[in-house]
Parts: sequence; C-alpha cells; structure tokens
Amino acid sequence: MKKTEDKPDNSRRKFLQGVASTGAGTAVAALIPGSATAAAEQSEPEKKPQGYRLTQHILDYYKSTAS
Repeated sequence: MKKTEDKPDNSRRKFLQGVASTGAGTAVAALIPGSATAAAEQSEPEKKPQGYRLTQHILDYYKSTAS
C-alpha cells in the first residue's frame, strides 16, 4: 500500500491572504480623512454635450435621403 502525502494548496492560501490584506487596506484608506476628498476632486469627468446635434455629416445624410 502506498502512502500519499497531501500537500497544502499554497495558491489558495496566497489568494486568501491577498483578499484579507486588500480588505484591510481599504478599511484603513476609508479612515484617512483627506483621501476621500482628494479622490473626488480628481475624478470629475469632463462634461460632454448631450442630446441631438445637427452636424454637417447629418445634413449631408438628410440631403442624400431626400432625393
């Protein structure tokens, strides 16, 4: 009869350690008072025009469909 040695799955342990450290880092970052306001100021998206815009391309299309 052969003896089989069960080796622990190190990749799973590393994954779980990474998840735990990420969660701890997130909790610490949430407690720092200035980090949330600085991140909010930097992440403002550009204001893009919304809605229908009549451009030359659209006018050309309208002319091509009218004939």
